[in-house]
Amino acid sequence: MKIALYTERLILRSLEPHDWGDYLALSTNSEANQYVAPIKPERLIRQKFEARLLPWLLESGQWLSLIIETLDKEFVGITGFYCQCDVSKRVEVGYIMTPEMQGKGYATESLLAVIDWGNIAYDIHKYVAICAKDNVASNAVLLKCGFALEGHFINHTLHAGKCIDDYQYGLTFT
Repeated sequence: MKIALYTERLILRSLEPHDWGDYLALSTNSEANQYVAPIKPERLIRQKFEARLLPWLLESGQWLSLIIETLDKEFVGITGFYCQCDVSKRVEVGYIMTPEMQGKGYATESLLAVIDWGNIAYDIHKYVAICAKDNVASNAVLLKCGFALEGHFINHTLHAGKCIDDYQYGLTFT
C-alpha cells in the first residue's frame, strides 16, 4: 500500500527506491542520530532500507517508514510507527529530522499527521514513544502532540558507549 499524507507544509509518503541517497545521508549523520542510534555500516543501512521498501502491513511488526518532505520536495526526514500489539492497537512512533530542518515545527506537524492517519486507517488505541531524557527538542515535540510522560527508565539504552536515561510517553484514544 502506498501512503501519501499532506499537511499545510509537508508531504509524508511511502519510501521509494530513489530515496536511498537521502536515507543513507540521514542514517549516517551523527548530529541527527545523536539520540537515536549508533551509526551502522552502509551495508546494514542498505538492508534496513530494502526491508522498508517492502509492502507494509500493520500486523507485520515492521516499521512504517514515511519520507517527510516540504511541498517543494525538499527532504526533511523520516517518520512512522510500528505495531507493538495488534490486538490492543498499540503502536510506537518515531521520527528523525535532518539537522537543517530541525527547529521549524516539522517534527510536530508530521507526527500529528501520522497520528491522525493511524486513527482513521487503523483505529489505533495507544501511541507510545521512547525518547532520550536529554533530547530536549524531541521531548517537547511529544508534549506538543499531546503525549503524557508515563515513565523514566534509568540507564535504559546503551548509546555511544554509555547508558542513557529514556522517557516513555503515551497518547491514548478511546
